[in-house]
Amino acid sequence: MSHPRREAAKRLFDITEDQQGFFTAKQAKAAGYAENTHPYHVHSGNWIREHRGVYRLAHFPRTGRPDLMLWSLWSRNRADAVQGVYSHETALSLYDLTDVMPAKIHMTVPLNFRRNSAIPGVLILHRADLSESDTHRRDGVRLTTPLRTILDVQAEQCLPISILRQAVRDALSRGLIRQSEVASAGNQLSSDCTREFAPSVIAP
Repeated sequence: MSHPRREAAKRLFDITEDQQGFFTAKQAKAAGYAENTHPYHVHSGNWIREHRGVYRLAHFPRTGRPDLMLWSLWSRNRADAVQGVYSHETALSLYDLTDVMPAKIHMTVPLNFRRNSAIPGVLILHRADLSESDTHRRDGVRLTTPLRTILDVQAEQCLPISILRQAVRDALSRGLIRQSEVASAGNQLSSDCTREFAPSVIAP
């Protein structure tokens, strides 16, 4: 004998297992929860509404950075596909390549990214159409690769050159990037951004 509620709960848990307990309204519906039942599960304490259209299983173990999954799911498009990639100072911090803790979360979204509501104040959005080779998946969310992160920070001049220089040294010593990648970095940005990138960053 089947138990639809139990089966729906199992399907939803399977979805959230790789999302730190978070899920979207569309994912809940796909798991078998009718949309008109969502308020009930919030009011009964089964789910926690974290943002419009984004929920979290109340009893799922908390992780160190649940905010990263929340805003990753917030960035989904109409097809429920995540669009945002953590980048710039946020990615640099997540790779432990800087001691500077950004006050806001930096995320790169596609050029055609649109939102009908206001952008949350905690987010700083950068726009670029990233290739798969520019991104890396970590703890269920996407980050720009260490090299792309360093290039983005250099291009926007959002950190002192001394901090960026140290980040490059640390990334090289830890094997996150290769010297050949630094040498060829100019091919990935405009000449205005990369004219003095290699000598200015890797020089002692």
